[in-house]
Amino acid sequence: MTLLVISPDYASHLLPLATLATAWRDRGERVVVATGPATAGIVEEFGFERVDLRLGRGSNPGVIAADQQPVDEGASLRGFFAATREGAVPTLAYQAAERLTDLMWQPVEAARATQRIVEEVAPDQVIVDHLAFSARLGLQTAGVPHGDVVLGHPTALPVGDEVYGFPPAWPSAFRPDPAELAELRALCERVAAGFTDEWNRAARELAPSHPPTDDAFAEHGPLVLYNFPAELADDERRPVLPPHRFLGSARRVERVDADLERWTAEAGPFVYLSFGSFLSVRGDVLRRVVDALRSRGLRAAVATGSTDAAELAPLPADWLVRPYLPQVRLLEAAAAAVTHGGNNSVTEAIGAGVPLVVLPFSTDQFAGAASIERAGFGVALDPNAASVDDLAAALDRVLELEPRARARLDAAAARQADRPGPELAYEALAERAESAA
Repeated sequence: MTLLVISPDYASHLLPLATLATAWRDRGERVVVATGPATAGIVEEFGFERVDLRLGRGSNPGVIAADQQPVDEGASLRGFFAATREGAVPTLAYQAAERLTDLMWQPVEAARATQRIVEEVAPDQVIVDHLAFSARLGLQTAGVPHGDVVLGHPTALPVGDEVYGFPPAWPSAFRPDPAELAELRALCERVAAGFTDEWNRAARELAPSHPPTDDAFAEHGPLVLYNFPAELADDERRPVLPPHRFLGSARRVERVDADLERWTAEAGPFVYLSFGSFLSVRGDVLRRVVDALRSRGLRAAVATGSTDAAELAPLPADWLVRPYLPQVRLLEAAAAAVTHGGNNSVTEAIGAGVPLVVLPFSTDQFAGAASIERAGFGVALDPNAASVDDLAAALDRVLELEPRARARLDAAAARQADRPGPELAYEALAERAESAA
């Protein structure tokens, strides 16, 4: 059997997809990954084959900087980073305005390239990143069955009256102005209409008889795999979800680091701090979190990303500070984590039973933070408004989590350990193949 994995050239997307594919690899099956060159090292480390597929103008091998991107992508990133300083709604509006270029990059060419790879590889099964819209368009118009992996919050695939890019839920720390929200929704609706027109034009060129869609953002594959814990899902949305499976998380096995193992074995709890590969640029917020941790006398493991550690100095000598840290391994030992609310951080923390302080900046991070808050698994704060005292109080709360919430979080982690995401993905695709036979 051959599994084909299709991913944008971003480490944060490829890592969970590649982890799901280990269920096939460990059974002795062939795994081929179609992605760009920046993440070739990740493919090699997993022991998979790679074929080249460009699905966007940018890339991210692990830590990203605007000046390391093509000119257009670098300018877009700088604009995004600036918008995050203005607040949630300006950031979402900026992202909405950028959406036509960063999601449907060369759609016909990328779709045809995807179709050629399918012909050459002849896979028995396919999993694809839901946000790889051009690749999914190629699969859909060619009638190729596939597992559609939603790596963000489930609302990344809108259902009902939801509009892509407009958060259906907000954490309590955010109180957007109703007029600004109305403008944002109207903008997201215009972008969705334009995006849908482009999708339909490309689909007609690829397959003239292919039926048009009313909302390209709501399009999905025959089986949706949500890389998200069922315990955080909104029960009100479940009846309108497409055929799906909640995977919990895709917690990968990371290379053993002897220095890190010695550090985690030292006495005393520690807090893991990371804003991921993009939002680590917000050194001002990292600095406030660092100050809050120091005020409580806590040890910390800090992934500085694109922020120079010197901006956070002086740092305690017993802290672990690097640009990049093995997140899954550290979460296995952490007492709590502070995060921007990215999908990998949230799902991997829940899989390790680690409560969260979430500081969402963009996209579906607001809905994810609201889910964490609703479940009682952590605290959500506005990264632009939270003071050092606010952050310290939030750390106190998650380090002494309410007992019933602590029990639910531990149970969620136990379920993921018993039924890991890769195994659930393998079983779901196998069941679908059997039913289609």
